[in-house]
Amino acid sequence: MEHAWGITLPLDGVPLPAHRGIVERLDELGYTDVWSSEASGTDAFTPLALTAAWTATLRLGTAIAPVYTRGPGLLAMSAAALAEAAPGRFILGVGASTPIIVERWNATPFGEPYRRTRDTVRFLKRALTGERVDERFETFTVRGFRLARVPEVPPPILVAALRSGMLRLGVREADGVITNCLASTDVPKVVAELGPDGAGKEVVARIFVCPTDDSAYARRAARRLLSTYLTVPVYAEFHRWLGRGELLEDMWQAWAAGDRKSANEAIPDEVVDELVVHGPPEQCRAHVQRYVDSGITTPVIALLATTDGAAPGEAAAAARLAAERVLEGLAPPAR
Repeated sequence: MEHAWGITLPLDGVPLPAHRGIVERLDELGYTDVWSSEASGTDAFTPLALTAAWTATLRLGTAIAPVYTRGPGLLAMSAAALAEAAPGRFILGVGASTPIIVERWNATPFGEPYRRTRDTVRFLKRALTGERVDERFETFTVRGFRLARVPEVPPPILVAALRSGMLRLGVREADGVITNCLASTDVPKVVAELGPDGAGKEVVARIFVCPTDDSAYARRAARRLLSTYLTVPVYAEFHRWLGRGELLEDMWQAWAAGDRKSANEAIPDEVVDELVVHGPPEQCRAHVQRYVDSGITTPVIALLATTDGAAPGEAAAAARLAAERVLEGLAPPAR
C-alpha cells in the first residue's frame, strides 16, 4: 500500500466507546491504518471490530495476535469474522509473543516459537480460503476443520519478526512482517534480512511516540517502557544483534539482580532517544518519516501518555484531550 500511516488503538486511559470520535477523524487527517496490540489490556480483535463499524476506509491490523493463546481454529474464526466485517481492509498479524504472556499469563507452554508460528501461518493460509484442514503439523494437529463463514476477501497474513529467521519466514510464507522497538537507523539492517523474497512485501513497524517537549518526562516514561521490553530475551538478543549489547549491559545486570530502579536509570539517553520518538508533534512526525525513508512501508504510531501523575478521575479526560491535541500534529505529511 502506498503512503500508509497508522496508529495503535486503543489509547491508554481512553474508554473504548470514547474512541469513536477519534476514529472518525483519522481518515480526514490522512491516517490510513488502525492497528491493535495484545498483552494484558484489550484483546487484539475487539478494538478493531468497533473501528470496522465506525469507518469504511481505514485498514485494520492486529499487531499481534499470539499463535499460542488461541487454538488454530479459533484464530482462523476471529480473523474471518473481522475480514467479513471489513472486506479487503483487515490484515492478520500473528507472532510467537513472549513466555511471560504465553506461559505466565495464559498457562500455555511456550516451545518452538519459529515452528509454531510457521505451522500457524500454513494452517491459516489454507483455512481462511475455506479449505478443509486435516493435518498433523510439526507443533499441533488439526482434524477436519473447515470455516463455516469464509471471508469474501481472505486477509493478508503478516508475521511478527525481529531477527533473520522470523523475518525470512514472514516474506517467504506470509505477506510481510511486523517489527517493533527499533530505531530508524536500524531499519536498513532489518530490511536487508528480507532478501529477494521481501520485494513488494509489507514491512510494518510499531513506533513508540511520546509527543511532548518535556524531554525529562518523555525519557522517564520511555525508560519504564523500554526496561520491560529490552529485558525480554528475544528483545535482548535483537538489540545485541543490532549492536547495543555494551550500551545495555548495565541495565540487564541490574534487572537480573532485581533492582528495577537502577535498571531504568542504566538505559543511556542515546538509546532512549533512538527507540522512543519524543518532542513536539511536528518533530515526532518528521522522526516517524525517517522510518519510512529507511524502508518501512507502514509506520504505526504507538502513543505514550503525555500526562504524568494525573489523579484517577482526571486520567481518562487527560488522555483523551492529549490524543485529540496531538493527532493532527502527528498526521502524515501532505502528499
